[in-house]
Amino acid sequence: MRIGELARRTGVSERSLRYYEEQGLLAADRTAGGHREYPEAAIDRVVRIQELFAAGLHSNRIAQLLPCMRDTDGGPSAVATARLVADLTAERDRIDGMIADLVRSRDTLDEVIQVARDG
Repeated sequence: MRIGELARRTGVSERSLRYYEEQGLLAADRTAGGHREYPEAAIDRVVRIQELFAAGLHSNRIAQLLPCMRDTDGGPSAVATARLVADLTAERDRIDGMIADLVRSRDTLDEVIQVARDG
């Protein structure tokens, strides 16, 4: 499928898809005319990339992780390494810290809202 169709089917802009390709996250074949051609599996790959970006991972970390994930279900493949596990655990810990900070901020806002309502 061409880049426009992949963009339409995934809801991701063509510009983002080109960026994914530049970063080594997504691969495309080229037609004789130089147009990108993506396999059907690219849809699952783009969805997976979007999920990982939404989780707060950067493109270089995603590039390390993608070879260790199956695109169709996002489960782990057999090529995960101990170093990758350590790196991803650190990423998860970073995200947990961000969540804790957000919960504290929300709790503070709840207290202010309650005081304002009671006042």
